[in-house]
Amino acid sequence: MRTSFSIPDPTVEEFDQVWQDQGLDNRSRAVREAMQEYIESHSRLEELTADVVALVAFDYRHHEVIGELHGVQHEYQDVILNTSHTHQGEWCLESVYCQGGGERVRELTYRLRNFDGVNRVKVMIIRDN
Repeated sequence: MRTSFSIPDPTVEEFDQVWQDQGLDNRSRAVREAMQEYIESHSRLEELTADVVALVAFDYRHHEVIGELHGVQHEYQDVILNTSHTHQGEWCLESVYCQGGGERVRELTYRLRNFDGVNRVKVMIIRDN
């Protein structure tokens, strides 16, 4: 199937450099692999039901969303054990360490992804029971 996407030029340039450095044959193959990784990581998140230990990391524009982000984090105090925050100019990086119900960690992850000022949200499941 042929399709098209709107992606910022700097992102495409960086993506092209990475797949070429990896020795892949073409961009289509690299996109297929990237899509497969996305599907796998998000499918695992969808399947979580038991208690988990997880790290949720995200970067965001501090001035655009800090108040709302703190509000969301307060709603998930039952699974958030600790947070770590660092400033990188206008961007911030936050790491949220979680333990508890997989469904709650998934909900938190989706809530964080729902902000325009949040760039990326990555989840690492450290342990699922």
